[in-house]
Amino acid sequence: MVTVSHIVNKLVDEKIYLQEAIGKGIASYGSVAKHLKPEIEQELRKEVAHYAIVAALRRYAEKLDIKFREIKFTNNNSEVNLKTNIIDINVLKTPCLFDKLKRIYDIIKFDKGDILHIIYGRNTVSIITNERYKDQISKFLQNEKILEIKEDLVALSFAIDKKLVSTPGVLFQIVRNFAWENINIIEIISIDLEMIFIVSEKDAITGYKALKRLITE
Repeated sequence: MVTVSHIVNKLVDEKIYLQEAIGKGIASYGSVAKHLKPEIEQELRKEVAHYAIVAALRRYAEKLDIKFREIKFTNNNSEVNLKTNIIDINVLKTPCLFDKLKRIYDIIKFDKGDILHIIYGRNTVSIITNERYKDQISKFLQNEKILEIKEDLVALSFAIDKKLVSTPGVLFQIVRNFAWENINIIEIISIDLEMIFIVSEKDAITGYKALKRLITE
């Protein structure tokens, strides 16, 4: 049987901003209930008491608090870093491409902090690296079909403690902070204890602050 609680849970789960507001305790249950009431009544096809929706929202908030209560990012176990002048080269996957990709590793100056991430998709390959290597890599990819080169990007890396890696909801908690700030994530790269988010340069400062806010003293 579909209840008010079932519908409230479903509607709030679908609205990430509303979920965040409830989770942070900055949304009034009464205001949210008034906002959701028409949708709930339409789905149940009957009138629903305002207090019943408020009660369902309170129960939802309690579960949400329990779900994320254990996830604590602190200065001792988390760190945020920012790298600018990043590009993302998207190229069609072909049998000849793999040998050309191997050559890219030889030109990247990893000892100077430069980056290279090669992500293999079903039909395409993304090459994420420093903008200074754009011309050299383009030469390596001669006769290959470059679908798109995204420039003016930044790499925001979020390093976490080993204990947090196996904690459910960690990635969600980080990503929803970007969604709350209306930041589009172009690529997500996960390497051991580090998560790297590729975003537009215009979102660099906002994204950096969004990650820093997750870390408590």
